[in-house]
Amino acid sequence: MSEQVFLLPDLGEGLTEAEIVEWRVAVGDTVTVDQSVVEVETAKAVVDVPCPYAGRVVALHGAAGETRPVGQPLITIAPADGGVGAGGEPAGRAAYREEERAGSGNVLIGYGTGHGAAGRRRRRPRLTVAPEPAPAPAPVATASGPAAVPGGAVALVISPIVRRLAREHGIDPATLRGTGPGGVVRRADVEAALAGTAPAPRPTPVPDRPAAALPGAAAGPATAGRVAVPAGEEDLVVPLTGVRKVIADKLSRSRREIPEVTIWVDADATALVETRRAINAATPDAPVSLLALLARICLSGLRRFPQLNARVDTEGQRIVQSRGVHLGIAAQTDRGLVVPVLRDAHLLTTRELAAALAETTAAARAGTLPPARLTGGTFTLNNYGVFGVDGSTPIINHPEAALLGVGRIVDKPWVVDGQLAVRKVTQLSLTFDHRVCDGGVAGGFLRHVADCVEQPALLVASV
Repeated sequence: MSEQVFLLPDLGEGLTEAEIVEWRVAVGDTVTVDQSVVEVETAKAVVDVPCPYAGRVVALHGAAGETRPVGQPLITIAPADGGVGAGGEPAGRAAYREEERAGSGNVLIGYGTGHGAAGRRRRRPRLTVAPEPAPAPAPVATASGPAAVPGGAVALVISPIVRRLAREHGIDPATLRGTGPGGVVRRADVEAALAGTAPAPRPTPVPDRPAAALPGAAAGPATAGRVAVPAGEEDLVVPLTGVRKVIADKLSRSRREIPEVTIWVDADATALVETRRAINAATPDAPVSLLALLARICLSGLRRFPQLNARVDTEGQRIVQSRGVHLGIAAQTDRGLVVPVLRDAHLLTTRELAAALAETTAAARAGTLPPARLTGGTFTLNNYGVFGVDGSTPIINHPEAALLGVGRIVDKPWVVDGQLAVRKVTQLSLTFDHRVCDGGVAGGFLRHVADCVEQPALLVASV
């Protein structure tokens, strides 16, 4: 059987490329059918990609951080010959396995060909490290294979957990001195660099930043007036890739295309808080969150004002009102801001909304939502009060037409029946596309939402 080349598959939702985050295998490894070989990041999620072929890895196409187009070669597999290297398992490989047992922290999502690789143990060929005639510098590891060491020796690949830990803290493993057998960089080496007990790498300087002047160097015309930059204080360059790039592109497009307007109102949420407390006291086994009640209020408002549950088709020069409400919930995650969608939210009861919100936001923060769950929303609810702020003028989630924002609920002085009292007050804001409606519709929707927050009985009467 000849070599087989596995191409980067179509990951759905019209995605055309993916960035390689981390290789799970190295050249020379033996893989089984459906074994995960690489972790990639698309515009929607982090995905573990399984390989449909079994055999020996002979080539990895692309390094960590590189973007690969869909349909291009990803990995080349040759028939396994069953041979192993002479001798026992090298000490460096043992160190690799020790780090690997500590857990890689990888995120798995439901992607694969259906056979599954659960319970299968990765089989790696035994490797040998060529003897070194003399002490050599520490090996420089790469994301796609063994690192070359001057003198002809070959060092083993750094484990995924070490690479991930170093990457998350902006450390280049090549700058560290490995304390493992054969100079392998271990988790302890990265942690030591973070703690300041070992030399830490310097961030990549901006190319146009003037070089620091050397002590005693004369200042000529090219350096006159320039101030030397102390070591370790260069600008940190963070490339716009993956989810961060998608967020930037989408928000920029929203600002370019949508003439948005924001209106807001303060509301007394005391009755809403008490209503939630009463519901949960009656049925503690199925608690309802304030976010679920606010989602129910949004759905009530959209039934009265369907103009806001819409999008503008600029090519067709028309406004499209959606028949169903696919409610987006803005969620802050370690990978950035994402908006998972609850399909047909208008068909759910309040308890079903609460359960769906809890499951969806937890999955979004864990990075386990498939791409299909992050698109197709028709209206977004943004609870920015969790950040301890009162108000905001958020950017509409393109191509939607409106977004309701909810600030924190805090005790404030409030006039009730002509008397000053302390009440639980929140600020509600509505950002809307002025092309789909005018101020009357937007104001009517926001006023209905505020009235339901202040008098939850109105919500019961309208559902």
